[in-house]
Amino acid sequence: MRNIRINGERLWASLMAMAEIGPTEKGGSCRLALTDLDRQARDLFVEWCEEAGCTVSVDAMGNIFARRPGRDPDLAPVATGSHLDTQPTGGKFDGVFGVLAGLEVIRTLNDHDYDTDAPIEISVWTNEEGSRFPPAMIGSGVFAGVFDLEYGHSRADLDGATIGGELQRIGYAGAAPCGDHPFRAFFETHIEQGPILEAENKTIGVVMGAQGQRWYEVTVRGAEAHAGTTPMNRRRDALVGAARLVERVNGIALDHAPDAVSTVGLMQVSPNSRNTIPGEVFFSIDLRHPSDAMLKAMDEEIRAACQVIAADMDLECVIEEIWHTPALTFDPDCVDAVREAAAEAGYPSRDIVSGAGHDACYISRVAPTGMVFVPCADGISHNEIESATPEDLAAGCNVLLQAMLRRAVV
Repeated sequence: MRNIRINGERLWASLMAMAEIGPTEKGGSCRLALTDLDRQARDLFVEWCEEAGCTVSVDAMGNIFARRPGRDPDLAPVATGSHLDTQPTGGKFDGVFGVLAGLEVIRTLNDHDYDTDAPIEISVWTNEEGSRFPPAMIGSGVFAGVFDLEYGHSRADLDGATIGGELQRIGYAGAAPCGDHPFRAFFETHIEQGPILEAENKTIGVVMGAQGQRWYEVTVRGAEAHAGTTPMNRRRDALVGAARLVERVNGIALDHAPDAVSTVGLMQVSPNSRNTIPGEVFFSIDLRHPSDAMLKAMDEEIRAACQVIAADMDLECVIEEIWHTPALTFDPDCVDAVREAAAEAGYPSRDIVSGAGHDACYISRVAPTGMVFVPCADGISHNEIESATPEDLAAGCNVLLQAMLRRAVV
């Protein structure tokens, strides 16, 4: 068992083949959730899994499960997986590495004619990114009971298309109930999406857990008026008010340095005309901190800032929290399995807390869960220039293989 190694060249080739679906000008990937490009990626994954001898099923949220049978059909599968959807200007590794590392595990077990007691399974979770349908991690969230199916199906993009409708359109509205699918354990491999591993020359991040997150949608309303005839002291400029709140969002994270982060990543200005004072601005806020208490304090500060700015400028400011996931700690046995696998393979590693949300965070609510991180160049992710070396990706996949075998062989 401990002498088995994955085929790094085959893993890399699979990643590069998947990257041909939705390539971007700067070498990244654009496969927004449930678009035709996402469907093409799903179809290719299913084809590869069936070629590897897996049985493939799809649940009502479009989550895909590819299973390699084990010797004991009564045991729940030891699973791994991630997502195939990307940011609009995403990279070639975020999410897809975790999916294709699972496929490489199964291909490697097939190469060695190695049977596990528990089945081995790969999952593809729907709409992990949340870039098209907010909030993020909807597929795994419904699976874990965080959201109900109606909520999941009703999430809409900016054009009004819903997850439920798009699942039907692309042919991935499965018949299986979402969540009626136990795991013996779940592991997810991922690029770090941060600079720590690379800076410390560590090959493997043993992920202990993830920081808490809060997502908001904010609407600031003022009054549209003529840009040339309205005196400055008579204006109710929604964009100026939004700009002050955006600056405060940034300041709140700086006030809680070094662990806090905050981002305004989406903004819509109405009427968006060059000679009309903006009457309404809609934007997003993303707050994160590894301490739930500190995250709560940041929440209170941003709400207070919203009220003060609105009162000072005679504006209306409505802030709605659309998503909250608390900080979490992964299963100690799964964490140990990752740490031991890295040590036995001779890979330098360190414990690390994820700054990003992952499907594993929701799966940890219903199954013992662990994660494996590998470095990415300069810590850059959610960017077309996102990069990771074939050697590091192979190392992460080797650790995944051994961690899974520790739970799949009784």
